[in-house]
Amino acid sequence: MTLVELSRTVLHAVRRAVDDGELSVTVPERAVVTVPGPGGCGDYATTIALQLARSAGQPSRRVAEILVPRLTDADGIRDVVVTGPGFLNISLAERAQADLVTAVVREVGARGAAYGHGDALAGQIVALRVPYEVRAEVVADAVVRLVAAQGGRATVEHGEPVSLRPLPAPEDPAPLGADAAQWALLHPAPHDRPRITADHLVQRESNPLFRVRYAHARVRSLSRNAGRLGFSAEPGPLGLDSDTDTGFDSGTAPRELLAALAEHPRILAAAATHRAPDRLARHLVTVADAALPFLASVLPCGEEKPSAAHRARLALAEAAGTVLAGGLSLLGIDAPEHL
Repeated sequence: MTLVELSRTVLHAVRRAVDDGELSVTVPERAVVTVPGPGGCGDYATTIALQLARSAGQPSRRVAEILVPRLTDADGIRDVVVTGPGFLNISLAERAQADLVTAVVREVGARGAAYGHGDALAGQIVALRVPYEVRAEVVADAVVRLVAAQGGRATVEHGEPVSLRPLPAPEDPAPLGADAAQWALLHPAPHDRPRITADHLVQRESNPLFRVRYAHARVRSLSRNAGRLGFSAEPGPLGLDSDTDTGFDSGTAPRELLAALAEHPRILAAAATHRAPDRLARHLVTVADAALPFLASVLPCGEEKPSAAHRARLALAEAAGTVLAGGLSLLGIDAPEHL
């Protein structure tokens, strides 16, 4: 089961409830499935009941309760719990969870840096008119690449009336160097004024750009070290049933990373459609922050021999590295092998 299939399973539960006369709603085209938030439980969660409550004319928690038995009957779902005002928290069967990891990792491996590229803007020509200002130029350049990744073509012209006018940089970003300057101008939302400060050059956790590039460099290092140990990546079950050896919540970290990787195609399409490279920049931070705790579990420790689980963890780590490198490339930023 992939996250797309899980979303379809949620929609099928809604459709069954409509067919049975328990809900009177229009079945939406998509159900968002994410990692459970604070107070949640299970593997994944959806807010579909809150989304449908108004049109159903029922409290959102009641809508969720109507959907529970229809979800628990579905293949691959072990349990469903309602929390808060109507969040549906879904626990997958062990085999379905393993299949989900394998499916995402294999897709990333097959498509490489093109993972997430699609046809959301196929055949469209996006005309961008920007002012003569460095941030506008940098954002437009990134939008051109994002639009191309979604099958469209963007053109850039200058003059009024402008169609893309992010708040300008308060000063020349060139002293930061190419990569840090690019990040400083692209990471903030268009309505936020960018900070042109040396913070973007600091190599520590407080710097989001450092975390993204460091996570990529760590993945590359893990691949090199795995090669020296005589094993390579192979998608499969991660073998993370307890956190006693890894030092982190082994159930949460891969789940958050997997969700971030699965979200990547949607983020790329949204960034291109809304001319918003900042969405991609922030998503890369999410991927990096989910990947970094997990990377400590990839290689064997001490006298431990490389196993199928280590090969599977390396495959998931390499998928994260691929997404980080591809995303940085679309932003016009280098993804270093060493950092």
